[in-house]
Amino acid sequence: MSQIHVADLTFGYEGSYDYVFEGVSFSIDTDWKLGFIGRNGKGKTTFLNLLLGKYEYAGKISASVRFDYFPYKITDEMMDRCASDWLAELKPGCEEWRVLCELAGLHMPAELLYRPFSTLSHGERTRVLLAVLFSGDQEFLLIDEPTNHLDQESREQVRQYLSGKKGFILVSHDRDLLDACIDHVLVLNRQSIEVQNGNFSSWWENKRRRDHFAEMENEKHLKEIVALKKAADKSSRWAVLNEQVKIGRDPIKEHDRPKGSRAYIGEKTRKMNKRVKQYERRIERETAEKEGLLADLERPVKLRLNPQVYHNKRLVYGRDLTVGYEDGKKEILRNFSFELMQGERVFLHGRNGCGKSTFLKILLAAQGMETDANITVSGELKAGTGLVVSYISQDTDFLKGKPKEFCRKHKLDESLFYALLRQLDLERVQFSKNMEEFSQGQKKKVLIAASLITPAHLYIWDEPLNYIDVFSRMQIEELLLEYQPTMLVVDHDVQFQQKVATRVLEIH
Repeated sequence: MSQIHVADLTFGYEGSYDYVFEGVSFSIDTDWKLGFIGRNGKGKTTFLNLLLGKYEYAGKISASVRFDYFPYKITDEMMDRCASDWLAELKPGCEEWRVLCELAGLHMPAELLYRPFSTLSHGERTRVLLAVLFSGDQEFLLIDEPTNHLDQESREQVRQYLSGKKGFILVSHDRDLLDACIDHVLVLNRQSIEVQNGNFSSWWENKRRRDHFAEMENEKHLKEIVALKKAADKSSRWAVLNEQVKIGRDPIKEHDRPKGSRAYIGEKTRKMNKRVKQYERRIERETAEKEGLLADLERPVKLRLNPQVYHNKRLVYGRDLTVGYEDGKKEILRNFSFELMQGERVFLHGRNGCGKSTFLKILLAAQGMETDANITVSGELKAGTGLVVSYISQDTDFLKGKPKEFCRKHKLDESLFYALLRQLDLERVQFSKNMEEFSQGQKKKVLIAASLITPAHLYIWDEPLNYIDVFSRMQIEELLLEYQPTMLVVDHDVQFQQKVATRVLEIH
């Protein structure tokens, strides 16, 4: 066992207004199963790149181990070849027999190494690359969002595999994965960084308790400061009045006042002024103790939604649908029937490639929103007349230019759009940047905000939570449970599905 020490780390991107990290120090053990938690854009992937030595920084990072990073970058040329051909190219010193052993641990057949990589599914590619990642020695592994775009079965296999490993840092927003696979957490809070023993659930419970204590302490200090200010003001006014009395004596109005009382009144005024100074010092002390109490507090703002009520109870109806491609090489769905009623939140469940996203596309095409010339459909498919649909694509690569331009193109109210992005914890400084510079989670928030401010009868969301941080996921869960819109969703976050879905539809 050895340690990775981070001392006084400071880093900011060139041209950026703020530092990503400033004066950060902490230590982690290389045999930990470390979960990395934080809001989108807080610097999780940046920190992994700093460990890899990709950027220059101030401060010091010391480690006695090598680092390796997942996901690997696979070129188009590598996609056309078998993984066995480029193992050593991807990971110097990688031995094929060790990769085969790791594949067995993932319950995957050895033949995956000897098929063109392009022919493998997303889940198969992920597991092959994880087998390559864990085939080395004396390495601390940096694993960045390994379950995005994976179906629940693939996620479960990755979860079981990682739960038996150690010596890694795992960036993930999947609460089930974190609970199953980690024994420590590294958390990027709003103003601080903490390292804690336990999994996600234990850290979250501790955080809730700390946040509640911080709020109570903050309230106590506020009350004390108000009381002290009142007392200080009262004493100050008394001192001023006494000072005025001391200055002169009216023999008519103050005939009973002794001539030698001036010194007495002066001493009384001095004591009152001293008391005012004491109150002011106590106010400063209470303010200092209050300072920073709420710096790391997570208080997600309640989101709003404006779902429209459709005039019919049934919004979508499909019977004996057969969906495939025009080239006839692949049939996605056969004899598939489907019905969506108002108020339902239906989650489509099935393996990668079973046709979930394709089914969403034919529904959008029926509404004139999106078409795919290669898809053929037979059978009966009906969507309500005048049905307004709000759609979130799983793809974010099309997001270009500034958010203002995105608003204009999609005819969105710019002030509402920005307000919702702020509620999703996107910083104002991002609004002046090109969206190509956004993290994947920040891009997803752009699509989510656009969908939420669009009044619609039906919300069709295709893997909306990929890359979205845990806090925003909880916000979205609360929103959907409160407003109960009609939805058709593809997402593989087990907790999200369990909390939000009214029905799960299996697609085979």
